Formats: sequence, C-alpha cells, structure tokens
Amino acid sequence: MKRLAVYCGSNMGAKKQYEQCAQALGIAIAQRGIDLVYGGGKLGLMGVVADAVLGQGGQVYGVIPEAIRDHEVAHQGLTELHIVRDMHERKAKMTELTDAFVAIPGGIGTLDELFEAWTWRSLGYHNKPFALLDVDGYWHHLSLFLNGMAEQKFMSQERRNLLIETDDIDDALDQLIMACHDKESQLIW
Repeated sequence: MKRLAVYCGSNMGAKKQYEQCAQALGIAIAQRGIDLVYGGGKLGLMGVVADAVLGQGGQVYGVIPEAIRDHEVAHQGLTELHIVRDMHERKAKMTELTDAFVAIPGGIGTLDELFEAWTWRSLGYHNKPFALLDVDGYWHHLSLFLNGMAEQKFMSQERRNLLIETDDIDDALDQLIMACHDKESQLIW
C-alpha cells in the first residue's frame, strides 16, 4: 500500500479523542512511508490528519472541488492539490489516487465517500480495501445497522465482511496492507 485515502470530518467533532486519532493516524501513515490522499481541506479532522503527515515529512495529495476551494478552505501546504469540478469528480479522483480507504469520525460526507467506495468495490470498479477506524465507539451504531442489513438479506454476509472494522490504528493499517496484497478480484452481491 503506497497511498491511503482517509475519509473524515471537516469539523473536529465533540470529543478530543477524534482529533487525537486523526493526528496519531497521520503520524502512523507517514512513519510507514505511506502517502495520504484526502479531501484537500485545512479545517477539522481533515486538516489535522494532513498536518500530521506533513509534520513527519510525508506526502499529502488533496482533492477538492472548486466551490469549496473558493471558500478558502483548501490546504495550501500539500504535496499536490487537485482541483475538480464537483463531489463526484472528487471521489473518483481519490479512488484513482489511492490503494485503500479508511474512515475515521465524520459526517454525511464521510459516509457518502465510504459507501461509494464500498459500492464501487462490490460492483467490481476497483478491488481496494476499506476500513472503519472506530474511535471511542463512534461507529458502533453504524456497525450494528450494517449487521442488520445483512441479517435482513439486503446485503450478503460476504459483502458485509469486506468492511474492516477496528479501534486500533496499527491494526487498521496492517489489515489494509494485507488486503492490498490480495489481488484476487471479487464481485460480491
């Protein structure tokens, strides 16, 4: 895994643990020699993870829509900042640039990005792994909901199992790296 896309909030959230996780994740990414791909913003957890990678001498690739850049929230100190037309192009470009995805706490944008990566993987558009990095139980209810979807047969258990879930940064990175080595393409319904 050479590049990792991190999906996260453009806000800090209610708990200090979210910011601490974003910073620790950024440091761990850079220390492993992995480049960061993210939404290109300077605010919230997005800015924290980018600054942590940059602070360790790592490479950071941001992808931001014009409308957001124009509101002066684009991070100006990145290795590369890709300006795209809209959110659809942003997600496609991030998918193109990355080898894997991880979501830490965030809002509807984070969910949109995660679910699109999952859907695209399920449809065979890519074979890149993705994970939820749980911070202080943030993703607990989502995990239960997804289990219910599988139990009610709106998602196969095989598709449900594609989502790596952990509360440990090193475990998340290790599992994503291992999954990247598995080149067997799967189309799971």
